[in-house]
Amino acid sequence: MTKRYISRRQLLGRTGAAVAAVTTTAIGDKTARAAGPKVPFKFCLNTSTIRGQKLPLDKEIEIAAKAGYRAIEPWVHKIHEYAGDGGNLKDLRKRITDLGLTIESAISFFQWIIDDDARRAKGFEQAKRDMDILAQIGGKRIAAPPAGATREPGLDLMKAAERYRALLEVGDKIGVVPQIELWGSSKNLHRLGQCMFVVIESGHPKACFMPDVYHIYRGGSDFNGLKQLSAHAIQVFHLNDYPADPPRDKISDRDRVMPGDGIAPLTQILRDLCATSNRAVLSLELFNPDYWKQDALTVAKIGISKMKTAVNKALGVR
Repeated sequence: MTKRYISRRQLLGRTGAAVAAVTTTAIGDKTARAAGPKVPFKFCLNTSTIRGQKLPLDKEIEIAAKAGYRAIEPWVHKIHEYAGDGGNLKDLRKRITDLGLTIESAISFFQWIIDDDARRAKGFEQAKRDMDILAQIGGKRIAAPPAGATREPGLDLMKAAERYRALLEVGDKIGVVPQIELWGSSKNLHRLGQCMFVVIESGHPKACFMPDVYHIYRGGSDFNGLKQLSAHAIQVFHLNDYPADPPRDKISDRDRVMPGDGIAPLTQILRDLCATSNRAVLSLELFNPDYWKQDALTVAKIGISKMKTAVNKALGVR
């Protein structure tokens, strides 16, 4: 065995390097701790929030970008209007990308869930058209609420799950994922358990659920139910708030307020999402006529500021 002798200079050099490495690591750890937890969510503007200003789609997109959002959730009828007025969808898609935005979801009301076979067939045809035009501008997902089945209770949830699977298979061919959307005032799919039954029993790997703070409250479910849902199940979450008055059974869409301006347990909701390693898109969806009377860009800026404040409070970010 050959003995190796280390000079005093070499020893001091190696010791110094080790100390430097430890010091650097300690500084890095301290900096990381000072930076706090990283915000995992992506902020999105649902254009209902500035719907009352009656702006064209391209203007809504520009406002979202100027306000600092990274995504937008348009209403599909506005895309059809844009194309019908001669707008070039390929150019619009490029514009969206150039502005640094993505289309994480979109709103439509095709009647995919109803029992009437003829009407449901028409609903599926509308779904195909809506998903197709959405895909042309880069849309990833689309809302699938219980449109057409809101007045009469007792919808067979197993049949709803079968119909949802069929809708997902349509989306597979187009490249857009329909998301079950809870409607709190509906007689069907107004509770978390009902929606997740349809998602689970569809048996489709892309099945997912789009919750909404207001709708969960309006529908009567407890927000603790969100603790049971995986990150895959919730990919887009409608963020908003609601006041103490009107009461739960009287409140309507127009009563929604900015995050933090109401009584919703947003801190709990956001922490529960993070606890499941969720990286959901938080989409601001409001229908408040008071906001519609204001400048659209101002409303959008206030909205993202309120969203970030709520998230930072929940995660302890300063």
